[in-house]
Amino acid sequence: MCKNKTRKMPWISKEKCIGCGVCVKICPAGAISMKEGKAEINMENCIRCGKCHDVCSYEAVRHDGERIPIEVKENVEKTKRLMENFKTEKEKQEFLGRMKKYFNKEKIVAEKTLEKIKNIMEDKNA
Repeated sequence: MCKNKTRKMPWISKEKCIGCGVCVKICPAGAISMKEGKAEINMENCIRCGKCHDVCSYEAVRHDGERIPIEVKENVEKTKRLMENFKTEKEKQEFLGRMKKYFNKEKIVAEKTLEKIKNIMEDKNA
């Protein structure tokens, strides 16, 4: 439900980015470019190596864990906005039930994905 569904690991704080381009040069996937004088990560191309995070002296490359409160707020705000489309209390409650199912599904997908990744890690360590 966040605005940019592909935003996952690194992201660029536009407030902290000075546009030096060091992250652009270090990115082995070519996923970072400059847009309006600031670095921008194309998450479709990002391989999540963390090199951009390591080289940024200005701490402009951030981790997605910091975005959790922001994304929760965005999800709740969007849910409230969408709820305005329903007239009766019954319709609103049914809608909220569907939203809960949606987010529970997202949670299950994440949990099962983490389980599969753990299995991959254990297979490599065997």
